[in-house]
Amino acid sequence: MSNFTDVFGSGKPVVGMVHLGALPGSPLHDRAAGLDGLVVAARADLGALQAAGFDAIMFGNENDRPYEFSVDTASTATMAYVIGKLRDEIEIPFGVNVLWDPMSSVALAAATGAAFVREIFTGTYASDMGPWTPDAGKAMRYRDRLGRSDLAMLYNVSAEFADSLDRRPLADRARSAVFSSIPDAVLVSGQITGEAAALSDLEAVKAVLPGTPVLANTGVKHETIGDVLRVADGCIIGSALKIDGDTWKAIDPERAKDLMDRARAARGDA
Repeated sequence: MSNFTDVFGSGKPVVGMVHLGALPGSPLHDRAAGLDGLVVAARADLGALQAAGFDAIMFGNENDRPYEFSVDTASTATMAYVIGKLRDEIEIPFGVNVLWDPMSSVALAAATGAAFVREIFTGTYASDMGPWTPDAGKAMRYRDRLGRSDLAMLYNVSAEFADSLDRRPLADRARSAVFSSIPDAVLVSGQITGEAAALSDLEAVKAVLPGTPVLANTGVKHETIGDVLRVADGCIIGSALKIDGDTWKAIDPERAKDLMDRARAARGDA
């Protein structure tokens, strides 16, 4: 938890997503736009989030469908290139997530100086990508070998595009993950990108983890941000910030500003 507070302070952070365009080698990659196109789009989203006053941002490769458990080296390298091109423009803490590869996520964080990383680090799932069994011990030891023991590790305990094969209730799985795998925060998700986690799930996980930050990871919207922040210790938002609320479009600066205005009101910011 100390890593979490070192990055985010004692408030309830709202993290905005910079969804990079499809990277080279993935089916949806725009070869005509190339690397320059990736940088231009990411720069626009970064600028919109910072102007809206988000507490932090996170770079992710949401467009690299179909997703992989062991991503191509070029994907991680390209994400590092894009972040490197924008590094001097980033004014707030930033994190990274290479879907769905914990080791690549940690490597990217180490290479770019990211403050936090999000991934599925624990559990066993039946998923759209096949059987899914990440290794938290391997990822955490890799983090420390790379000299980044300060890197905040955000564990998503309810995987998107998947169903847990562990039949324990979500709250029990979250409590067990904190005991056995020492995350800096726990994230609760809906079934797919842009779909909200049930408020009852957030409440149940927070009830058993009063000393661990619990964040809503998906589906937070303008009309629900107040309810979410009354329960959760923060949230990560992507789709609701986009033009027409469409995950695959660019960030709408007005939607981003409106959502952060509502978040500040919910938190009682001065």
